[in-house]
Amino acid sequence: MAHNYETMYILRPDLGEDQLAQVVTKYQNMLQEQGATQLEVQNRGKRRLAYEIARYREGIYVQMNYQAPGSVIAQLERAMRLSEEVIRYLTIKQEVMETVDAQQSLAEEAVVS
Repeated sequence: MAHNYETMYILRPDLGEDQLAQVVTKYQNMLQEQGATQLEVQNRGKRRLAYEIARYREGIYVQMNYQAPGSVIAQLERAMRLSEEVIRYLTIKQEVMETVDAQQSLAEEAVVS
């Protein structure tokens, strides 16, 4: 069963535009090959880090939102862990709020009836 996920990762700030595009495309293709759908990639740009990570004070933030089976996450995170370009990553499972709101409104209608 596919769930909605958000992966945010931070790349080294010394990557050039070509290298940046190459890394983003690599992870995008990896997700698509593993069956991810509704893939959205947002480059958040270079930002100052709250604390030093791997001797870097800045990093390039990239956010990916997608729908995929849970088995894809382990493969993606393993690739990021082994990559020299990625200095930090985090994947969270997103809850679908629309269905919760719809269920609550149906429950309220049932109580009123």
